[in-house]
Amino acid sequence: MSLRSHITQLVDLFAKRCTDRSTLDELRRMVEDKGSWHKAHDLFTRIRRKNLEAQRRQDEQANCQYCFEEVCAKTLYNLSKSSAPFDADSPYWIFPNALSLARRLGIPEGEITSIIAA
Repeated sequence: MSLRSHITQLVDLFAKRCTDRSTLDELRRMVEDKGSWHKAHDLFTRIRRKNLEAQRRQDEQANCQYCFEEVCAKTLYNLSKSSAPFDADSPYWIFPNALSLARRLGIPEGEITSIIAA
């Protein structure tokens, strides 16, 4: 299974349980449209702002969600081969951030590992 498929399945799983879906839904649409991946840098910036606000209000669930969204956006941007890429290790943070969010949302870890292992 491809990285795109992993991200898609994880986003779909989390979307059912997240109250703020605006950037999550945008990320989902972007994954399916390879031509839009260069716009992921802007998406990351917007997610980052939301994450900083979540951290200020000490909203751990939102923080976990936005950390997951951030690494997915960074990964898509890097896959676009655009200039000034994010850190090359961004895709390696998808799984740990997905696990953190799953724990916050009460999703069994096995659901995450089965998506990643497929």
